[in-house]
Amino acid sequence: MTKLLEKAFEEASRLPEMEQNVLARRLLAELDSEMSWAKSFAESEDVLEMLADEAIREKREGKTEPLDPNRL
Repeated sequence: MTKLLEKAFEEASRLPEMEQNVLARRLLAELDSEMSWAKSFAESEDVLEMLADEAIREKREGKTEPLDPNRL
């Protein structure tokens, strides 16, 4: 465990029980969300590679144009 995380837990341990539980639920939800994103990206690696190859091919073929943020 890092020093910063240890300090965060030490500070959190001084909170009232209800606030500790709120903080714990938020942290667990954040960790769950991060794991879900990591899993989604890992499972879509082949698809992302295919899309990147397609974008490169379209660029080489002159089928793309510069992005104009004013037209979004």
